[in-house]
Amino acid sequence: MKLRFNSAFGGLAGAAALLLPALALAADDKPKLDSGDTAWMLTSTALVLMMTIPGLALFYGGMVRKKNVLATVMQSFAITCLVSVLWLVVGYSLAFTSGSTIIGGLSRVFLRGLAIDSVSELAKTIPETVYMCFQLTFAIITPALIAGAFAERMKFSAMMWFMALWSLIVYAPIAHWVWGGGFLGDWGVLDFAGGTVVHINAGVAGLVCALVLGKRRGFGVENMAPHNLVYSVIGASLLWVGWFGFNAGSAGGANVNAGMAMAVTQFATAAAALSWMFAEWATRGKPSVLGAISGAVAGLVAITPASGFVNPMGGLAIGIVAGLVCFWGATSLKRAMGYDDSLDAFGVHGIGGFAGAILTGVFAVEAVGGDGKRGLIDGNGGQVLTQLWGCLVCIAWCAIATFILLKIVDALIGLRVTNEEEIEGLDINLHGETVH
Repeated sequence: MKLRFNSAFGGLAGAAALLLPALALAADDKPKLDSGDTAWMLTSTALVLMMTIPGLALFYGGMVRKKNVLATVMQSFAITCLVSVLWLVVGYSLAFTSGSTIIGGLSRVFLRGLAIDSVSELAKTIPETVYMCFQLTFAIITPALIAGAFAERMKFSAMMWFMALWSLIVYAPIAHWVWGGGFLGDWGVLDFAGGTVVHINAGVAGLVCALVLGKRRGFGVENMAPHNLVYSVIGASLLWVGWFGFNAGSAGGANVNAGMAMAVTQFATAAAALSWMFAEWATRGKPSVLGAISGAVAGLVAITPASGFVNPMGGLAIGIVAGLVCFWGATSLKRAMGYDDSLDAFGVHGIGGFAGAILTGVFAVEAVGGDGKRGLIDGNGGQVLTQLWGCLVCIAWCAIATFILLKIVDALIGLRVTNEEEIEGLDINLHGETVH
């Protein structure tokens, strides 16, 4: 009996010894949440949300005429609410779950299956709830940026319908293509924090909106100067601070990539503000406050796709170029084409996003970006062409889909306020309120 017991015990011990390595390996394969990464991503999420409300709301609100300031601020606030609910219902699932290389699946519709301990395959050291909310803030600010192009003339009801459709039909697929396992990521397109997904997307949509809606009544004749640039400076400052969450947060944790992304964001922003300011000084005789803050935003836009792939000198070069090309886009190009992009959504975000995406292919270095992520100056000239193809795909889909959505909304409820409402102001006519 004793022998049998010993034999059985020995057999169990031997089996356990054989199983222990497998159990240890299984334990190692289980994602390990990191409190430092989680804390940084919670902070980054709050910073990026701050970029829209109050940052963008004040930035845009200060640049319109006084009779339209509440309507403009309301657009940012309402879009934040609208996109948040849509993200819960289906947006997150379409953008960031496995499906095809074109669109995500439906496994997270109404956030089903999102448990307190869920972890996304795209960010394995933080809870999926945090990752989902972080990506939500990007989905919020992108359509909010578009509103700058049609400020002072779109109906609020039309804006809500258009933004709802656009966020699901344009934003979610492009986010999936680049970040969620889609074909642009497979092609090797480099976009660390949203040059294509956010800025080219918003800028091109803004241009299409400006062309479809037409110019503001009195454009080019009446005085349409900003009513309160102090608001805009405060808004731009909040955008600058919040952008550290935007770019450094896209590292997915508190790591060396986040540190470099933060550094290059600061240098590019400062350089772009200076280059726009000096360009304006040289051509117009005086450096304006509006020019300086617009230049800073242009630098923030252009460094966004490159922030996880370039070193400080690359960031400096991108900033200098961004300030110059966005100054040209918001002045000379707009005059030559004759469109009314009210707050230069295309001139800053479209042009800046495109320039930044292409320059990522020039200045990316493997020592920062990691294996295989290098550009022209690091011996991989083909990356510039890859970046160009990625940009063109995003531009084409965004332009076509945006145009169709605008035409659908226009046919159903109309896009534009009446001439009388536009003359009197959107604040009183759309919201029944005024600023005194």
